[in-house]
Amino acid sequence: MIDSHCHLEQEDYDSDRATVIRECKEKMRAVVTCCADPRDWELTEALTKEYPGFVYAIAGIHPEFIKDFEKGEIKAFIEVIKKAAKNKTIKAIGEIGLDYWWIKEAVLRDKQKDLFIRLIDLAKELNLPIVVHSRDAVLECISILEEHGMKGKKVLMHMMNDKSFLAKIIENGWMISIGPGILKSKDTRKIARDCPLSSLVLETDSPWFGLGNRGTPLNVFKAAEKIAEIKKISVEEVEKATDENAIEFYGLK
Repeated sequence: MIDSHCHLEQEDYDSDRATVIRECKEKMRAVVTCCADPRDWELTEALTKEYPGFVYAIAGIHPEFIKDFEKGEIKAFIEVIKKAAKNKTIKAIGEIGLDYWWIKEAVLRDKQKDLFIRLIDLAKELNLPIVVHSRDAVLECISILEEHGMKGKKVLMHMMNDKSFLAKIIENGWMISIGPGILKSKDTRKIARDCPLSSLVLETDSPWFGLGNRGTPLNVFKAAEKIAEIKKISVEEVEKATDENAIEFYGLK
């Protein structure tokens, strides 16, 4: 199986990162680690070099960090992303988007929107897919993506759990990722039920969503098993479809 979205850079793995990756490598085809904080980039890049063909990377600026970086720092990281794209070190821009759960101030939300648009334009310039964070802001994210020409383009709605937007996302030709949170979330189970396999990929968002423990990419198996149960199909069918979707979306070799 392929974990289409995790965060191997997090300090939760500092004590045993190599062991975690080795255990994943024994049972999985690939993991896609997400550098959502410019301060993590050096480690992200190192992981792709240390585990070529297994650890792939995407990079962006998480909307939650809108207060953490000045304009100059954002501009500098965009140049880092451009260089990484040229070297084929990254497979997508993300996670980017809006977060109205953590960010309440109107001024900061406007700054999130400006940064989101800027990074959408960057993805278009680099011809890379986009991975979207849309917590409590799904409608706004969809509207911005549509307004900036992303209908029919490669967009992955990461951890999107509002079923009311499912039809629109599928209509736009976008993907949805589902992780082990499906075991607890009734809304996510409904999305899994109604979303065609052709629009699904698996993720864990590790180290989070560990269901009481630190999460690892191996938790994609729990997500796959639950999706199979809901759709009344085999785990192998879920694995095959979601792997193919992730390979096509990210352009993995």
